Amino acid sequence: MTSVSDTPLHRSSMPSPAMIERPSLLSASSGYENYRGFLNLLYVILGIGSSHLVIENILKYGLLVEFDWPLRFLKDPTNWPSVFLILLINLFILFQYWLEIQLMKVTSAKKLLIFFEIINISLILIFPVIYIHHRQPNAVGAFIAVCLYSIVFLKLVSYTHINYRCRLVLLRKKHDETNSVVISNGPIIYPNNLTIKNLYYFLLAPTLCYELNFPRTQRIRKTFLCRRVGEILVISSLQYCLGQQWILPILRTLHRPLHHYSLLENIERLLRLALPNHLIWLLLFYVYFHSTLNLLAELLCFGDRLFYRDWWNATDLYEFWNRWNTSVHDFS
Repeated sequence: MTSVSDTPLHRSSMPSPAMIERPSLLSASSGYENYRGFLNLLYVILGIGSSHLVIENILKYGLLVEFDWPLRFLKDPTNWPSVFLILLINLFILFQYWLEIQLMKVTSAKKLLIFFEIINISLILIFPVIYIHHRQPNAVGAFIAVCLYSIVFLKLVSYTHINYRCRLVLLRKKHDETNSVVISNGPIIYPNNLTIKNLYYFLLAPTLCYELNFPRTQRIRKTFLCRRVGEILVISSLQYCLGQQWILPILRTLHRPLHHYSLLENIERLLRLALPNHLIWLLLFYVYFHSTLNLLAELLCFGDRLFYRDWWNATDLYEFWNRWNTSVHDFS
């Protein structure tokens, strides 16, 4: 008989070691990067904390949100001057278009026409200021009108500049037939782009930089549109509720000018305003740069939709401003 001690031990029969040299998962040397569970936990904590703040705010101040503001906006006559101001911007647009047509046709007096273009574009910034000062419309409507005038100003600057460069290239090609400079790589070439349809497409497109041929998508996705419209309605309503229910009660506690309060009191009020202010800012970013601009792009079949970059990974203020608003950064 063979004793147990005489039986050879094979490697396969050896138990695998229970412990080897391994770092903890939270150590930098572990190489572990999947922290999704912690992110979910933060969502839960944020939800609980936000719910507590909402309930505490309603118990303290009551329900302050006024849901009849659209009717009051329409009934208030001081709101309508802003609508008229927005409609009047078409006069500047059409005059700029007429000047571009004349510059394409005439061979003389171009300097005078260019001078009129500069005056017209400058008036886009001056006119709304004078109009608002004289008519004193609703502050929100006036703010929207000024924003639209500013956007149109930047767009017309780009529109005029690109057409000016196209005229120079076309003039060089006429004088030098061997000139191989290409005005456009797409189906639309100068001066065929000088149409009302082309101009207003650019004015509605979510970009500040004019091109003769924009990248286009093949079709309009209805599901995508419904999602963006839903986001705009829900998030805009949430912003309105946050402003009335959270920010206004804090502002109403300021019965005296800030310099009449102590430093600690001012810091305390600023910190109370910091959280709702940041929430509204983040919601505004999403509803405008993602929902609204994507909605416009989908309706116009506009292809380039890089409206923002990863500003949340920015390491300094300069990088942050370059990433969070790509349209303005590309324009500059």
